[in-house]
Order: sequence, then C-alpha cells, then structure tokens
Amino acid sequence: MANNRASTKLSPADKEAVMNAIATIKEKLPFLIDLSTEERKSLPKLGDKSRAFVTKALEIATQNPDFLPRSFDLDEMRQDIELFEALYPILLSLTQLQELVDDTSVAVGSEAYAASLMVYNYAKASGRGAGLDSMIDDLGRRFARKSKKIQPQASL
Repeated sequence: MANNRASTKLSPADKEAVMNAIATIKEKLPFLIDLSTEERKSLPKLGDKSRAFVTKALEIATQNPDFLPRSFDLDEMRQDIELFEALYPILLSLTQLQELVDDTSVAVGSEAYAASLMVYNYAKASGRGAGLDSMIDDLGRRFARKSKKIQPQASL
C-alpha cells in the first residue's frame, strides 16, 4: 500500500474527549434549530452578498423607526443579526473541521477497502485448499451480481 496518507490511531480516550467536546458545544448552543428539508428550502438565505444589505437595513431601521409599523420588533431584528454574526465564525470553523474529518474518513476508508481487495485477491490466488475456501466465498459475495430477470417478449 504505497499511498497510505493517514497511518495513525485514535485512542478511545481521545475519541471520548472529542465526543465530550462536541457535547459541550451542543450544550453551549441549546437554541440550535433542526429544520426540515422543506423548511430549509422555503427560507430566504442570508449569504455573503446579503450581509451588507441586512446591516444597512438595520441601520436605516434604527435611525428611522417612525416609518416601521408598531408590530415590527426592531430589537428582535437586532438580536437575530447579532446571533447570526456570532454564529458565523463558529459555522466557518465547524465547516472546515467537518470537511477535514470527512476527507480523512474517506481517505482511510479507501485505504482500508484497497487493502481488503488485496487480501481478497491474494486469498483467491493462493488461499484455495488452505482451509480458506468458505472465507474466500464469503468475501466474494460482496461482488456477486444479482441476476437480471428476463422480461418475457411480447408476442406479435
């Protein structure tokens, strides 16, 4: 295995510490919301291009509250913007971490699968008759193709 990019271990203690850190993050952000797919699609998105718009709208509303209806909650708007701005660097950091964890998981999974394929191929080539036949057959089930049902041809 010439290209083994992640040759390391994650100790049970370190895994537990990471899981505890994630639990702490969740504990410190008890207000997090779980949106359904439909809700997520239906909401207007505040991205990089819209941040300046939101900031300017807040400034206009703060300096000129008289044109807003009485039901408009300027403090709630301000609180939402402040929370968004506080969450934004956390989101960026967690996104980067998630990408690193995902990439590492993909890489080590690929390495494990490639090594498993080598074991299977070596076992097929030289393991027959050495008491490995049933194990080789068991590994080979991973590659068994399901037979396609033959469609009866319509008669003319």
